[in-house]
Amino acid sequence: MSAASALSVSGVSSGYGEAVIVRDVSLAMESGEILALLGKNGMGKSTLLKTIMGFLPVRSGGSIRVFGDTVSGLPPYRVARRAIAYTPQEQALFQDLTVEENLRLGLRDDRTFDAGLARVTKAFAFVGERLAQRAGTLSGGEQKMLLVARALMAAPKLMLIDEITEGLQPSVIERLAGVLRAQRDEFGTAILLVEQNVRFALSVADSFALIKSGEIVDRGRVGDAGAEASIGTHLSV
Repeated sequence: MSAASALSVSGVSSGYGEAVIVRDVSLAMESGEILALLGKNGMGKSTLLKTIMGFLPVRSGGSIRVFGDTVSGLPPYRVARRAIAYTPQEQALFQDLTVEENLRLGLRDDRTFDAGLARVTKAFAFVGERLAQRAGTLSGGEQKMLLVARALMAAPKLMLIDEITEGLQPSVIERLAGVLRAQRDEFGTAILLVEQNVRFALSVADSFALIKSGEIVDRGRVGDAGAEASIGTHLSV
């Protein structure tokens, strides 16, 4: 795996307490690549993202590198400083704070707020119109878009996105797909996308990895012959 990879995961195992959920996972992705991590519920997808971010420790001597720097063993705030943005599956907005206050939480330096806001309103115009509105009063789709907008505020080089389309209407899903494609194409952002919505994932991803019982069981390019059939086979059993 190249030291220049946006993300390099090598022999990583992790879990909760005594339970090992992720087993000896290795994968790599480059700048400007969207990698879809696919698998059924409970297979270890979210656990892997939390391990990359430092919320869970790496076991068994594995390592995680971000743009060549080892981040395994670092606390989450230091991992995030490597220009990584994490959008978790769990509700991560502060419902009683305004849209603006939630956006500011995505920044290390408040002086960059105006530049960040200008960037995200190109993707989500409503954000600039609702700065004073409490996040908890937004619709479900708007809250998901605000989560992504907050992640984009600091111009990340790597994004980890967990189940962003869950419960969303098709129009919102298509909007999010366009935003992720633009991040890749215009800014060279690497995106590790955990999804249950396979159609959405394959519509934006360049490559895929399938995880089953905590292990990577298949991987490839989305456009490869037989890729969709292989994915369908793994997800149906």
